[in-house]
Amino acid sequence: MVSKALVVGAYQRKLEELARLPSVRLTAVVPPFWREGSGPVPLERAHTQGYTLVQSPAALNGRFHLHYYPELPRLLAEHRPDLLHMDEEPYNFATWHALREAERAGVRAIFFSWQNLPRAYPMPFRFFERANYRRAAYAIAGNQDAADVLRAKGYRGPLAVIPQFGIDPELFCPGSEPARDGILRIGYSGRLVPEKGIDVLLRACALLPAGRWRLELVGDGAARPQFEAQAQALGISDRVAFAGRVPSTRTPEAYRGFDVLVLPSVSRPNWVEQFGRVLVEAMACGTPVIGSDSGEIPRVIGDAGLVFPEGDAGALAAALTLLMDDPARRRALAARGRERALQHFTQSCIAAETYRVYAAVLGQQPAAVARAAVL
Repeated sequence: MVSKALVVGAYQRKLEELARLPSVRLTAVVPPFWREGSGPVPLERAHTQGYTLVQSPAALNGRFHLHYYPELPRLLAEHRPDLLHMDEEPYNFATWHALREAERAGVRAIFFSWQNLPRAYPMPFRFFERANYRRAAYAIAGNQDAADVLRAKGYRGPLAVIPQFGIDPELFCPGSEPARDGILRIGYSGRLVPEKGIDVLLRACALLPAGRWRLELVGDGAARPQFEAQAQALGISDRVAFAGRVPSTRTPEAYRGFDVLVLPSVSRPNWVEQFGRVLVEAMACGTPVIGSDSGEIPRVIGDAGLVFPEGDAGALAAALTLLMDDPARRRALAARGRERALQHFTQSCIAAETYRVYAAVLGQQPAAVARAAVL
């Protein structure tokens, strides 16, 4: 498996789960860091049992569409895998380079896509996309809309809908029930940017009874000053806490401190919510969730939470009021959310679904995947 996302140590747990499955010999190729706007994200070696993690430089590191792995031809020759899992979008040069080298080496290959908008890419990215559609033995889409986009744009091969990563249920788990004082603790976790709908959440909170709620926003982003000013203008700044970024190891603690987590994303012409990982993390912690109907959010929540029309502050306020006034409903949704997270969104669930794709590519039953040296 070749993946820049695996610089994040928590995501490596999926590889440990994959490596436990019958007859899998797994090698992961990961860059030593991935450069983002806020600076390089270094490789964390957090979950590395049962498989081989190979550090390989990414040329044009940080260039999402143009980066690639120059050592990949040598690694394919050295490891001689049965299957190459390129954990990358089909319109990127890295995927085109990897699938071309896999074809030259006689290795079957698959790609992954989150892209849930039918974007028309300029050359050469349109060329990369079409070539990858032809070369891929299978495709994995992270959400149903991404699968629909692949079909609409001409991909005709086998296709599965599987989120890129799941959650660790031992880390994201319920804690002891804290003593409550009649205050509804509303939480948000994620980037503080306009498309996440923080302004909608603030307006919804302003409609709630003044003495019965508090809001904590975990995360940071360029729009934080805008949202702080909005809370001030709405007269609710004394009940809104901007907690900033917290280490990933502390996010379960934050979720357990909320009575409800809200993801109020608002679709934009160039962005629609692709998954909403924080929902699954909160559900696994036994925290009820409310989400807008942007993108994949309703499919992630299912019947284990509440969904409101995106951008509708009044509808969100009504959903919050429902949970504020009905502790039994909160407890029921908490239990249902935990159950749904365990059934569909753990790292072991994602690994098992991915394993079935590997078996299909190799023309075998899942329990007999022969030497699936996945690079």
